[in-house]
Amino acid sequence: MSLSRKFALPAVALALLLGGCGGGGDQPGAGNPERIVSLSPSATEMLFAIGAGDQVVAVDDQSDFPPEAPRTRLSSYQPNVEAIAGYRPDLVIAPDGMPRDAIAGLRKLGLRVMVQPAPQRLSGAYRQIRRLGAVAGHPEAGARVAHRVRSRVEQAIAAAPAGTPLKVFHELDPDLYSAASPTFIGRIYTRLGLRNVADPAARSAGTPYPQLSSEAVVAANPDLVVLADGECCGQTPARVRDRPGWDSISAVRRGAVVAIDDDIASRWGPRIPIFVERVVDAMEAARGGGGPAG
Repeated sequence: MSLSRKFALPAVALALLLGGCGGGGDQPGAGNPERIVSLSPSATEMLFAIGAGDQVVAVDDQSDFPPEAPRTRLSSYQPNVEAIAGYRPDLVIAPDGMPRDAIAGLRKLGLRVMVQPAPQRLSGAYRQIRRLGAVAGHPEAGARVAHRVRSRVEQAIAAAPAGTPLKVFHELDPDLYSAASPTFIGRIYTRLGLRNVADPAARSAGTPYPQLSSEAVVAANPDLVVLADGECCGQTPARVRDRPGWDSISAVRRGAVVAIDDDIASRWGPRIPIFVERVVDAMEAARGGGGPAG
């Protein structure tokens, strides 16, 4: 695994492994926050979507969307309590994977900290949007955004082509780490009626983020391959086709290999519908209803 992906994979997988179904805990605080520091890329996207962008004074080094977010060198994985406090926040949004001693350190300084776990299901993501709207002082906007995201996701799921269940392989990195059914992404695939080829490896390895061998993927013969490692690792449908033996895979032969922006494929904010819609398009290609999906 590349050095860049060694860092990126925990950002996706570790947070999801540690996360729960919903909102997470936060210290009680009076009034609406005026200076928010977001150390969660998903929370950053939510804050700007609900109209709280003007309240955000700093975001972590992984929060690269939207472009106007005030990105800094702050990190939730190697947090510097003094640096975070230096932005004089009255609310800090922290992911569940952030070290507990750092969260305790922020609270010891009197800072209000909202811990935002990674949801296990779509319903948990919608709850987080609504809850963050309420905490940030935009409850109506939070409810509207959550409703809009849910409606668009459900429309995409309803539009998914029916028939014999297709098999999907979700690629987190070129070393063939994947996300099985007991994950946020995996449950989206289940909602779409897809069979996840990583499930046997997950059961064998005892982790919902197993590493598959190239031979195992070829033998599983997925109808659909979703690449979530294009930005980090340069993977494309063409490169997949050139892998030894992969040209025999049904997804490659039918043009049902789709590269989805790594961030869109790993975050649970307002861009979830884009991910679902891209997968549905690839499903249509897998069933012979369109051209290459990538």
